[in-house]
Amino acid sequence: MKITAADTIVTSPGRNFVTLRITTEDGITGLGDGTLNGRELAVASYLSDHVAPLLIGRDAARIEDTWQYLYRGAYWRRGPVTMAAVAAVDTALWDIKAKAAGMPLYQLLGGASRTGALAYGHASGRDVPEILDSVRAHLAQGYRAIRIQSGIPGLDSVYGVAASGAGGGDRYDYEPARRSADGPPRPVEEVWDTRAYLRHVPRVFEAVRAEFGPELPLLHDGHHRMTPIQAARLGKDLEPYDLFWLEDATPAEDPTALRLVRQHTTTPLAIGEVFNSPHDYGVLLSERLIDYVRSAVTHVGGVTAMRKLLDLAALYGIKSGIHGPTDISPVGMAAALHLDLAVHNFGIQEYMRHSAGTLEVFRTSYRFGEGLLHPSDQPGLGVELDETAAARFPYAPAYLPVNRLTDGTVHDW
Repeated sequence: MKITAADTIVTSPGRNFVTLRITTEDGITGLGDGTLNGRELAVASYLSDHVAPLLIGRDAARIEDTWQYLYRGAYWRRGPVTMAAVAAVDTALWDIKAKAAGMPLYQLLGGASRTGALAYGHASGRDVPEILDSVRAHLAQGYRAIRIQSGIPGLDSVYGVAASGAGGGDRYDYEPARRSADGPPRPVEEVWDTRAYLRHVPRVFEAVRAEFGPELPLLHDGHHRMTPIQAARLGKDLEPYDLFWLEDATPAEDPTALRLVRQHTTTPLAIGEVFNSPHDYGVLLSERLIDYVRSAVTHVGGVTAMRKLLDLAALYGIKSGIHGPTDISPVGMAAALHLDLAVHNFGIQEYMRHSAGTLEVFRTSYRFGEGLLHPSDQPGLGVELDETAAARFPYAPAYLPVNRLTDGTVHDW
């Protein structure tokens, strides 16, 4: 199955997405997600200008060889742009291989290990009553695990809170990349106060547990905004509320920081959505400093790299928690779901519902019901791209917000 075409498609049905479509000489096509939020065109250029010419004439069936060829052949390894591009190629080739075999991808990965993937939704609000209403709404939608994010007293806009100023006055149920109202495109700047956050969040979880009881799995995302000792304090303060996990409690660049957090709390820890290689996890896995791997298939090098990472994590009793925000396209989400179904050490899957415009461009066949996500039984990934619909949504720059402390210092996520 020689590759005859590799086309990069950029579209923005509310969010910017980069999709690679590989076509073989016998007419089989495969899709891969190369989206990198806020740096989409860098990946699109990497694919179109540097990777696509290398693929023409290669055997589409040689997935591992192609992965190594692209990763090692460029000399410059790793990095988010490179790994998103490699992921797009890798995922598209797995889509082709599964279609050629006439079976869904999870069957090629060893078959199903469970009936479906437990998914968590994203409840949030400016205050406790809004949060409780949001939890009720998610339970009514069928979610059986819920992430809790709260507004902070004194702060107008908090990233990840659907009804805050980050939504431009409208409620949103995803984490937004925003577009400037005037002037050149640039990230919106938000004020952040860690001390106020640390005082407020335990009270929020106390109220949620009092309302919904001890059985509902609850999660929380710190968005990398704490120092290690602050993260340790929050983890300890949240122990009475039995979290499923505390995510991204401290900046991920220094994995040894998790040693301090681990010493002071038994709250389970998850990290990794900003990582772009299995190599980033060496210390975290070998020292059991985390409980869940949070990378996205799209950003860690594709199905091939994610499967190797999760197999390594399994040796240490560490589970998956694959990143699944709305800036991962339905192609990337489908790839995650096939892995979720196949791997032994599945933990939970993040699930943000894509917009109607996104689902017009990407025709999906995975489904959500009774708290579980189910990948398609169609051959391949089970996602097709409508290029006519994609053309109706041209690229427009958008960025996640930048945090500043109350003294004006730019702050870590």
